[in-house]
Amino acid sequence: MTKKVNVGLVQMSCTADVEANFQKATIKIREAAQKGANIICLQELFKSLYFCDVEDHGNFALAEPIPGPSTDQLSVLAKELGVVIIASLFEKRAHGLYHNTTAVLDADGTYLGKYRKMHIPDDPGYYEKFYFTPGDAPTGDSQSEVADRDGYRIFDTKFAKIGVLICWDQWYPEAARITSLMGAEILFYPTAIGWDTNETDPATNEEQYGAWQTIQRGHAVANGVYVVSVNRVGREADQQFWGGSFIANPHGKLLYLAPHEGEVTHVQELDLEKLDHYRTTWPFLRDRRIDSYKPILKRYIDS
Repeated sequence: MTKKVNVGLVQMSCTADVEANFQKATIKIREAAQKGANIICLQELFKSLYFCDVEDHGNFALAEPIPGPSTDQLSVLAKELGVVIIASLFEKRAHGLYHNTTAVLDADGTYLGKYRKMHIPDDPGYYEKFYFTPGDAPTGDSQSEVADRDGYRIFDTKFAKIGVLICWDQWYPEAARITSLMGAEILFYPTAIGWDTNETDPATNEEQYGAWQTIQRGHAVANGVYVVSVNRVGREADQQFWGGSFIANPHGKLLYLAPHEGEVTHVQELDLEKLDHYRTTWPFLRDRRIDSYKPILKRYIDS
């Protein structure tokens, strides 16, 4: 007896034309569905260029409420195609309060809720703290069914229980662990990351991409889950987004690896029934010493 799900990832380039980007994504969602995808994940902030490379107040005009116009359209599409859609959007929560947010639409078009990015970077070319407020820490029952509750969360879709984290979250094992402990079978990471075109050392570029892929494959191993990481591609200002989207199994094996150049719509079959095999073969969850982890709540353990 198997429980198989077909996961689709969309790796694409973007332009300054928001509507054109949205229509391109729609076409690629249809393409993935035609290939048999049940769950389709788009890259981080797929509707626009990666605007966080500059601090410009004019970019706040790109934001929208969630649920709102984009989720309304994607809901209709999800219902028509019978697929789950994972869509990363720029959310306007209130005047002066914005989030980097991913919405999930179930296969019947139901809006299941959203996850707000918890870890926000501030680095050259990635000035996200200028735009985004971190998601609120959880304040209630971690298994609450409220669609837009705070903190880390999972979405019980028609095809699988999925966790969604966003880009910079991928460097934090705590985020992957908590989401997995809540019951996620697959972790999805919509992301936007690339090489600085002013960097002249190829070894540095290679190391950076290797670190990005390796840590996410480590999340798959440590938590006994599948990991799907979906990156954008193409040149934007001084960033060469490196594509390289991938899917890893619970032992970290690459089931699929996208190229660094070019748009890709890929569908991969995952066997969720095998999760029990992975977790009983290497029973990391069994052997966790939760009684010893209190120090992790400190910012730094000073001597």
